[in-house]
Amino acid sequence: MAEKSQKMTKQELRAPDAFQLYGAEASDWLMKRSQYIGAAVVVLIVGGLVAALVHYFSNRAEEKASKQLGHALQVLDRPVIATTENLQAPPGEEPPFKSDKEKDEAIVKSLGDFRAANKGTEAAVTATLPMGKAQYRLGDFDGALASFTEFTKEADKKDPLMASAYEGLGYSNEAKGQLEQALAAFQEMSKVDSGEFLQGMGQYHQARILVAQGKKDEAAQLLSDLKASQANTAAGRQATERLAVLAAQGVKVPEPKTAPPPAPAPANAPAPEAK
Repeated sequence: MAEKSQKMTKQELRAPDAFQLYGAEASDWLMKRSQYIGAAVVVLIVGGLVAALVHYFSNRAEEKASKQLGHALQVLDRPVIATTENLQAPPGEEPPFKSDKEKDEAIVKSLGDFRAANKGTEAAVTATLPMGKAQYRLGDFDGALASFTEFTKEADKKDPLMASAYEGLGYSNEAKGQLEQALAAFQEMSKVDSGEFLQGMGQYHQARILVAQGKKDEAAQLLSDLKASQANTAAGRQATERLAVLAAQGVKVPEPKTAPPPAPAPANAPAPEAK
């Protein structure tokens, strides 16, 4: 059927009378509107060129910013050696830091300078995460909140580091005594892909905040669910420990609402018979 339709189309295309007719009509239409058509074509060409140039230079800017970010992050590799000796760094290398505080201050400066020079790039957004962590360790909780908030708003929602950013946002709010905001951040953390390392930690942090708010029964339920569903993760093990503490304080440990995941079948188990 497709071959027949294709053959018919080719036959129609070979018909000179039809093309001459439509061609004459088109030529007449173009002649009458040549001035407007020309202007429109120029607009389209220029518009397309501008779009292409913006895309090209945007990519170049991102590539340049990514390379500069790599250079700015080199400060993270410099070790901290607390000693009174005058250590000499190898030729071409920066000397080690004398304290964690000195290193975090250098991280904030390096990434702050980088962000100022690369505003509007994805690399500048990425830099907010290590910068926010350094600000948090320095006790600059307002600065950390600003950095983590920018990452959660500007970075790709599927970014594997998103959970870490929400965790930092929760920690920073918690440090300022803003428990409701911290709880909201940890709730968002539990909704994004946290990877194997942070799996279940969003729920665990929520339980911590609930305990701090005096809502121990709610916390116990959340921890019981977490223990049942994430038994083999760090969050599940920490949930077990915190449940024991709550039980020692007289809190009744509830049954989990979440059913535990099914145990994996043995490798040599026979396949189920087809019904």
